[in-house]
Amino acid sequence: MSYAVKELFLTLQGEGMQTGRRAVFLRFAGCNLWTGREEDRSGAVCRFCDTDFVGMDGENGGRYDAPTLAAKVGELWGYDREAAYVVCTGGEPLLQLDPLLIDALHGEGFEIAVETNGTIAAPYGIDWLCVSPKAGSEVVQRTGDELKLVWPQTGIDPQELADWDFRHFLIQPMDCEDGKEAREASLAFVDNHPRWRLSLQTHKLLGIP
Repeated sequence: MSYAVKELFLTLQGEGMQTGRRAVFLRFAGCNLWTGREEDRSGAVCRFCDTDFVGMDGENGGRYDAPTLAAKVGELWGYDREAAYVVCTGGEPLLQLDPLLIDALHGEGFEIAVETNGTIAAPYGIDWLCVSPKAGSEVVQRTGDELKLVWPQTGIDPQELADWDFRHFLIQPMDCEDGKEAREASLAFVDNHPRWRLSLQTHKLLGIP
């Protein structure tokens, strides 16, 4: 199998419980909740995506087989594989990530994190699973390490997610035109629901990819 990769780069994890951790980001092309074309956004299930996942024209983008892709991830990390960490994201990474690539990345010494919308069941072998549910979608993956809800979202009630099997529950302000209101709504929610923690997109604050 070949994998369509939008971009592949070394950075710091900017969101969630692993914020600040050195990581290789492996961004797969494609998503099942939006085509990525602006003309389709208004009719998509997910209308607030802030990521370009269309095509394979990003940094180190292209088609790879599993050994070659895992080796490229290792090359970007460097030779010392202590605490080596790769974040598989998109788009929707579980459209492509499979046991063959998971084994290849583990073989290169990586801990594997996945950021998914939860509409596809996660394969075995993922080390850190972050699910970010979208209103109007059918979430089948209701277990993992962190549930990260972009807020506010019409049509979704965070309290209805509270019995899902996650170690961490996070609220993240939506990056939108009404960003100040989204931040205030997120702060108010966390203040009134202490089980939930605030997640910020620190990579945007730092100006890193």
